[in-house]
Amino acid sequence: METKDLKFGELDEGFTIKEAIEEAKRCLNCKNPLCIKGCPIENNIPGFIHQLSMGNIGAAMHIINEKSNLPAICGRVCPHEKQCVGHCVLNAKKRPIQVGKLERFAADFDGNMGLIRDKIPQKTRGKVAVIGSGPAGLTVAGDLAREGFNVMIFEGEQEAGGVLMYGIPEYRLPKDVVRKEVKKIEALGVTFITQCMVGQAITVDDMFEQGFDAVFIGSGTALPKSLDTPGYTLRGVTQSSYFLRMASLCNTGSIGREEVPVKQGDIVGVIGGGNVAMDAARTALRMGAGKVYVLFRRTIDQMSALQTEYNEAVEEGVEFLWETTVTEFIGSNGKLEKIRVKTPEGENFMPIDRILLAIGSRPANRIVSTTSGIEVDDTGYVITKERPYGMTTRKGVFAGGDVVHTPQTVVLAMKEAKQVAKGIAQFVDAKKLLEE
Repeated sequence: METKDLKFGELDEGFTIKEAIEEAKRCLNCKNPLCIKGCPIENNIPGFIHQLSMGNIGAAMHIINEKSNLPAICGRVCPHEKQCVGHCVLNAKKRPIQVGKLERFAADFDGNMGLIRDKIPQKTRGKVAVIGSGPAGLTVAGDLAREGFNVMIFEGEQEAGGVLMYGIPEYRLPKDVVRKEVKKIEALGVTFITQCMVGQAITVDDMFEQGFDAVFIGSGTALPKSLDTPGYTLRGVTQSSYFLRMASLCNTGSIGREEVPVKQGDIVGVIGGGNVAMDAARTALRMGAGKVYVLFRRTIDQMSALQTEYNEAVEEGVEFLWETTVTEFIGSNGKLEKIRVKTPEGENFMPIDRILLAIGSRPANRIVSTTSGIEVDDTGYVITKERPYGMTTRKGVFAGGDVVHTPQTVVLAMKEAKQVAKGIAQFVDAKKLLEE
């Protein structure tokens, strides 16, 4: 496929009403639904699909909302082939129910039509601050708001959404979809404070002084891991997360095209084998790269990226170099010009204009370093307790998502966050009882 044919807009157009109802009718409504077992947040999948099969979209959304605060997002970016769809009994006939597309259809219809919301209890149960508005922060906020808590989210960026807004490309997750999901969280009574960097503009101690009963840290992994390969400081060696963020800002008109670190015609190498590597490679083509290689030190079977993401990257023209390790970045006048690579055949050189690193990330310590009593492990991840679930070593401060574990998928961050929300509710209820 030629580069000019690649578009930034969403590739999958989703179901029409007729297609969605036809697909929903195929569900066998199994007695022991394996799709639920495959879903990290245990969504009542047969329940909402049955309602869709009868055209009851509002009833379907009511069931989805019991478990998920971000259905339009999960319907698009969840690894369905490994989870709900992968567990469907109809896989035996190679025609599993397209659960993600059905969830997305219901959520999009709800977002576009503004269906009637469930009644939310008054915000009298306690006051909770949430740091970060990625999947973990939005899930904690939504769950607690539904339970009668007054929740305020603090976000450092211009817009809420975290990695959903700035880390996942438009062709997989349109930014307007994220904005609609954020508005639904807002409609639950959650307040958003954007462009507020916690650890600089405000600290956790300040939040307790302002009367918050508990604080949740869901700030993700802001710092990318780097290589110590010779020459890694050359201009032209860039983090994929930075590139994806700049490409996203360029697409919304927030910055100029010249600020995106991939130029028209560049030969680009992406180091990594996960979904971020696929996102970076495919976005580089969309930004006009002349050639894109993914350099992965293992084999195709050991790649963590989804098969569908890999297939689409190949179709779009990304070239994959397996069992390939970069041993040196080489340049002149401080700028990258070529790389030395080691393959099973031996060592050789490749001309490269830009390297994008997609080798994982780690938590920033901006919040922890400005707050006393929060302990982290040797790698910088926040240590939390089982009871109340998600509480750090500092009383009343909770954490979840990528700041606690190594980076995960959106739905795994949500699964964790739902448990932490219960822990926060238990803590605040106990605190209020003791105060009385």
